[in-house]
Amino acid sequence: MATQDDDSNSGKSSDRIKDSAQQIWLAGLGAFAKMQQEGSKAFEALVKDGAGMQKKTQAAAEETLAQAQQRMAGFASEFGTKAAGQWGKLENIFEERVARALEKLGAPSAADMAALQARVEALEAQLKGSAKAAATTRKTTARKTAATAPAAKKTLRRTKAG
Repeated sequence: MATQDDDSNSGKSSDRIKDSAQQIWLAGLGAFAKMQQEGSKAFEALVKDGAGMQKKTQAAAEETLAQAQQRMAGFASEFGTKAAGQWGKLENIFEERVARALEKLGAPSAADMAALQARVEALEAQLKGSAKAAATTRKTTARKTAATAPAAKKTLRRTKAG
């Protein structure tokens, strides 16, 4: 009779195992179904959170870009100022060297040419003044001569007649 009891115990054990496996299977299917339902909600929530995060990171990136642009503009301005100063120094050095070379060749400097131009203008003004004075003297002399000519003719006539 022990065999019947063993058979009945082993049948009950296998039924319990089948029931337990069935329950595990159903629990898994229930979890899967629940995840499908809540998964779409979770997915939508993740998309919404991702869009918010994207806006924040994009705003931060734009702010960082604006700051970088301001820095670069400052660097460019500073570099331009320094370059202009260096260019001015280079230009002065070049002008000095050219002036020394021209001086060695005996060419007059810009100051010499300006002084010469001023002197020429002064001499021209003096000549114009002298020419006007000479013209005035000639006119005065001509008037005197014209005025004395008839008197000289009268004197000549008197001398010849007498």
